[in-house]
Amino acid sequence: MNAKETTIIGDLVAKDYRTSEIFKKYDIDFCCNGNRTIQDACESKNLDIKLILSELESKMETPNEASIDFKTWPLDLLADYIEKKHHRYVETKITEIKPYLEKIVKVHGGKHPELEQIQELFLHSAGELSMHMKKEELVLFPRIRKMVAAKQSQTELDPAHFGTVKNPIAMMMQEHDNEGENFRKISALSNRYTAPDDACNTYRVSFSLIKEFEEDLHQHIHLENNILFPKAIELEAEFA
Repeated sequence: MNAKETTIIGDLVAKDYRTSEIFKKYDIDFCCNGNRTIQDACESKNLDIKLILSELESKMETPNEASIDFKTWPLDLLADYIEKKHHRYVETKITEIKPYLEKIVKVHGGKHPELEQIQELFLHSAGELSMHMKKEELVLFPRIRKMVAAKQSQTELDPAHFGTVKNPIAMMMQEHDNEGENFRKISALSNRYTAPDDACNTYRVSFSLIKEFEEDLHQHIHLENNILFPKAIELEAEFA
C-alpha cells in the first residue's frame, strides 16, 4: 500500500504500523481521527504534504530483517543486536499496547467478549516475556559474551554456576514455545487480527499493533532458537 494524498490515515497505519511514527512526529491523530485523508490532515495543520508522503514512503521502504545474513555475525554481536533491538522493542510496545487494549475492552468488550480474553493473554505474555528477557540479559547472554572473549583471547573458560549452556537454553526454548502458543490463541480469538465491521480506528490499530508484536516475536525467537543458541552450544563444545 503506497501513501498518497487520498490515502486514509487509519487504513495506512492498520496496514503498516511503522507509519504511525511519522504521524506521531507531526502530531497527527491516527486513531480517533484516523478516517481522514493524509491531505486533509496536512491541510488542517499547514504541513508540507510532500514532506509527509516522502517520510511515509521512506519508513515503509525500510528493509526488514529477512535481508540480513545473521548466521555470519559473531555471537556477541548477535546477542547485542537481539537485546538492543528486540528486547527494547518488546518493552516499548508492551507499554504502548496495554492502554489500547484497555480502551477497546472498555468500549467494545460487551459486544466482543473475546477482547477480554485477548487482553488477558497479552498481559500474561507481557509479564512472562519481561522475566524471560531479564534471564537472558543477566545469565545467558553474558555467558555467550564470555565464551566469545575467551576464544578470542585463547584463555580458559571459567565454569558457569548453571553447568552447561544447554541448561538455560533449554529453559529459554521452552518459554519461547509457551509464548508461541499464547499468540496462536490471540490470533485465533482475533480472527487472525481481522477487526470486525463495527471496529473503530483504535480497535483496528490495536490489532495491527499486536500483529506486528507477534511478527517481531517470531523473528526474535528465530534468531535465538535457530542461530544464537545452536552456535552457542557449538562454541561451548570447543572448550571441552
